[in-house]
Amino acid sequence: MPVDPAPDRPTPADQPVRKNHDDRHPQRWLILAVICLAQLTVLLDNTILGVAIPSLTREMGASTADIQWMVNAYALVQSGLLLTAGSAADRYGRKKLLVAGLLVFGVGSVAAAYAPGPWQLIAARAGMGVGGALLMTTTLAVVVQVFDEEERTKAIGLWGAVGSLGFAAGPLIGGALLNHFWWGAIFLINVPVALLGAFAVLRLVPESSGAAGDRPDLLGAVLSTIGMAGVVYAIISGPEHGWTATRVLVAAVVGLAALAAFARWELHHPHPMLDLSFFQDRRFVGAVAGGVLIAFGMGGSLFLLTQHLQLVLGYGPLAAGLRTAPLALMIVVLNVTGIGVRLLPLLGTPGTILAGMGLISAGLAGIGAVGDDGYGGMLAGLVLMGAGMAVAMPAMANAIMSAIPPAKAGVGAGVNGTLTEFGNGLGVAVLGAVLNARFAALLPAVAAGAGSLPSALGAARTEGERAAVHAAFASGIQVSELVGAAAVLLGGVLAAVLLWRAERSATPVRGAAEPAGAA
Repeated sequence: MPVDPAPDRPTPADQPVRKNHDDRHPQRWLILAVICLAQLTVLLDNTILGVAIPSLTREMGASTADIQWMVNAYALVQSGLLLTAGSAADRYGRKKLLVAGLLVFGVGSVAAAYAPGPWQLIAARAGMGVGGALLMTTTLAVVVQVFDEEERTKAIGLWGAVGSLGFAAGPLIGGALLNHFWWGAIFLINVPVALLGAFAVLRLVPESSGAAGDRPDLLGAVLSTIGMAGVVYAIISGPEHGWTATRVLVAAVVGLAALAAFARWELHHPHPMLDLSFFQDRRFVGAVAGGVLIAFGMGGSLFLLTQHLQLVLGYGPLAAGLRTAPLALMIVVLNVTGIGVRLLPLLGTPGTILAGMGLISAGLAGIGAVGDDGYGGMLAGLVLMGAGMAVAMPAMANAIMSAIPPAKAGVGAGVNGTLTEFGNGLGVAVLGAVLNARFAALLPAVAAGAGSLPSALGAARTEGERAAVHAAFASGIQVSELVGAAAVLLGGVLAAVLLWRAERSATPVRGAAEPAGAA
């Protein structure tokens, strides 16, 4: 239920939207800038790690599975805690948890920078996932609370632009750092940004909260985390140990059982972390389905892209990062100019999402098709991907948030972030598994069983064998990128069909039908 407004208490997020433009928060755009800075800290770190993969493989002796867990440990912890973090933010105040998230993320970054080995780095990344969960739920929830309906779409578009920029600019910044410093610098750069963000949030962002009666669903968080970790572990370990190996089968069974128990628990819990009645709303289901598959394709493909540039085309870290810049540039230009926002009334939400995801799919397929022929073909693919992300991602976030009551803005942001992070982690795992399987199948006999490209090259004795190892890795990259392209295209079609059907039926659903910000 709403919290009564008082000078020393948070303002409720589910207040009726004020129609008087003079009542808009005078510092709302500056607040948006602070929110975007906090979000940028998290999203940069998600992709900046990709450029350091070759360095971590050499200097830490990390295997491909280790590298995947360095990425997935963060994603799995964050995914498991996002819904709980969103619910806690709605109850205790979004500003408080936003500051806490920035500080936890900064501490985890220091631990990651000085990790002595792969598993210590994986543990530090898991700790950073706790801070990331607090950040990702509160940023979007604050945007929904500060901006009224008239300006909210534009604000979410800019929020999405910064998010996409962080997702794409990580390789560029990571390459520049690795060109002058050791790999730990990619984590230390988070610390001053986190401190600056925390100071700005304390000074500028207003406190807000929603329903004070809800309690965090801790068992739901545990079950969802165990479930996702088990399934993803099985996917990662399958190519290395065999899909019928005991550890793989046990992890898969435990993961699926935990996810089933999570769904059953949520149906009967008085304060569920995820109200499953939301899934009766076709708008919500369509946006969620598209969001998962776009994250699957993008997360996995960007994980592969930096390896494609460095290990297949032979660029150094900085050169590889610079060559991803067109992706970030397209996202920034199209979102700042508001093209995505202007497409919404012309194409509708289903058409906008389908157009954006079609462009992303075409870009990924183009990159996979050019293989090791050079950067020219990849450039066209990056431009298409950037344009697609600029169009699809803000529309997707707006579609999800519009299907959830504003009092549950934190939970809504948690749903958006949970499924995005789950798709992202699953994309890294599945496309990494495709890469490993294709790579292992094509390796020459002398390098059979090698777990990574450097170890396979070390086993090769002749120039011909080394060329065969490189060709096997390049083929694995290509096939994985094509799988990601197919997943994104499928997501676009599925999301568009569900959203079109929802718009045609326009059937209200209890607890999920009122658009965010509606009176």
